Amino acid sequence: MESQLGTRVLRKISLRIVPFIMLLYFVAFIDRVNIGFASLTMNKDIGLSPTVYGFGAGIFFWGYFLFEVPSNIILHKIGARIWIARVMITWGIVSAAMALVQGATSFYVLRFLLGAAEAGFFPGIILYLSYWFPARQRAAVTALFMAAAPLSTVLGSPVSGALLEMDGMLGFKGWQWLFVLEAVPAVLLGFVVLGFLTDRPEQARWLADDERAWLVKTMKAENDGKAATASHSIWRGLADPRVLALALVYFGTSAGLYTLGVWAPQIIKAFGLSSIQVGFLNAVPATIAVIAMVLWARHSDRTGERTWHVVLACLMAAAGLALAGLWTGLAAVIAALTLVNIGISSSKPPLWSMPTVFLSGSAAAAGIATINSIGNLGGFVGPAMIGWIKERTGSFDGGLYFVAGLLVLSAVLTLLLSRSQSAPAQSEPQPNPVRTH
Repeated sequence: MESQLGTRVLRKISLRIVPFIMLLYFVAFIDRVNIGFASLTMNKDIGLSPTVYGFGAGIFFWGYFLFEVPSNIILHKIGARIWIARVMITWGIVSAAMALVQGATSFYVLRFLLGAAEAGFFPGIILYLSYWFPARQRAAVTALFMAAAPLSTVLGSPVSGALLEMDGMLGFKGWQWLFVLEAVPAVLLGFVVLGFLTDRPEQARWLADDERAWLVKTMKAENDGKAATASHSIWRGLADPRVLALALVYFGTSAGLYTLGVWAPQIIKAFGLSSIQVGFLNAVPATIAVIAMVLWARHSDRTGERTWHVVLACLMAAAGLALAGLWTGLAAVIAALTLVNIGISSSKPPLWSMPTVFLSGSAAAAGIATINSIGNLGGFVGPAMIGWIKERTGSFDGGLYFVAGLLVLSAVLTLLLSRSQSAPAQSEPQPNPVRTH
């Protein structure tokens, strides 16, 4: 009877929460990386060199880095509903303002402000999921949430390519239409969040009394079970060496992810294709990645293993980047980018299942935000280095090899972390020092 009740509750909260937060992340990721498609015409219109473009695209993550931890701590204090709504409305407004960019300086400023506005969204959702889902189910749920990123590429790439064709309508450039029209959903959904999102299980009036009681009891028992070993204070969450190690692992995966978002359209465009053709071809690798990451995360949950699920995925992405630099021909490059997409997407759900095992409460809010903020600086380093190397060599190859090296480093760090006695463990909390293998 208890297991049937638990199954029913998890199904109900999954249907209520997961599709909605997927939609939010879908919109967030489009607004974060639509710069990749805008660059196909914007760079020439306002005179951005590859170095300036790569630096400006990546400076988003400095705003993200500076405001991530305080934003997530505020969310933990005042609740996800109000804070996520604030984040979405703010970033929607800034994203639309990207249509006003006139040169390098305004490009840098608005990209920085966009990062500051969006800070706290992703780690806030990761933290939010830890309030609602037991650790055993968390990787699979996280995978569904994070599938919105490759899905935004699948669906957003053709749309972005088509919006560029609106060039000249009402006197505006196609890239200006792209920024404005793709920002509108963020603002609208910000107001929807205020009425739809529920902060904690105790407040879930859409659950029956016995369902709500089961969920509250289950999550309390899980938190109590890790009370002896988990860090709870903000400062312990920030200083935990496992948090810093996971941040470095995430650094490499972020460099790979945003290399795809910022530069993949230009890599494909180099074969002489139209913007719409680029949009459809850019969607192919991400389509396959969505399926792969969900299956990979389910396998990780089923086996309770995290380390090798991260390591193998990082190595696959690194191999794909290296092959994208070595191979010539459109079909071969798309195949290589498919490997990168699969590896990057598949590494993240098992990776994000690790910190909530050894952190809870305010420490989880601070720790998750620290991992995300430091790790996402890879989203600055990867695109910026590719732009710098591209301008000096005339080729993407050196930059792709550089990012591949960062992903190999992520794999090595994950293995080292799993072999330390203080490393995070499997998805279930353990009474003894935890391990990832």
